[in-house]
Amino acid sequence: MSEIKSICVYCGSSTGNNPAYREAGLALGRSLAEHKIRLVYGGGTKGIMGAVAEGVMQNGGKVLGIIPEFLIAKEASDAGITHLNEVIVTKDMHERKHLMFQHSDAFVTLPGGIGTVEEIVEMMTWAQLGRHKKPMVFANINQFWQPMLTLIDHMRNEGFIHTNHQLQPLVIDEVKDIVPAILAQNGRDKSGDADIISRM
Repeated sequence: MSEIKSICVYCGSSTGNNPAYREAGLALGRSLAEHKIRLVYGGGTKGIMGAVAEGVMQNGGKVLGIIPEFLIAKEASDAGITHLNEVIVTKDMHERKHLMFQHSDAFVTLPGGIGTVEEIVEMMTWAQLGRHKKPMVFANINQFWQPMLTLIDHMRNEGFIHTNHQLQPLVIDEVKDIVPAILAQNGRDKSGDADIISRM
């Protein structure tokens, strides 16, 4: 695996009903900045999405926002997205997702809705097909992703996940553990050393 320089974060463009979700976004952004890892994300300035970017930038980190032109008015604040270090405006969602993949060395999924699920499921699909070996994380804040993880276990048990060794996302409950776990997995996969990772 290559060095972890940029991490893509998938998450909601709203904050959800639990304040812990926005706090998790801020904390993850802070952790990325402290580890000098660039945030790659959907470019919005609202919701959990905005919180992650805020956490990075308040702590001197770097941010790449990738957003389709038609979503700027919906997902960005009145101040727009000009405060980000770097912005790529795409013509559609397909181009956005492809660029997010290209610019990232790992993927983290915070709480979110249908779009968030679609994004991480696509990365899992590509991993299962052998198209990448980049670390993937479910940030299981307040057990948010437990129904999804149960479904994946059910699919595996029923024989529909045939390349199990290629589909092993990390499940991490505490935000503070996410970046260290990604770095540990990356180092272990290169050196063979065991570490703190918990997998599905």
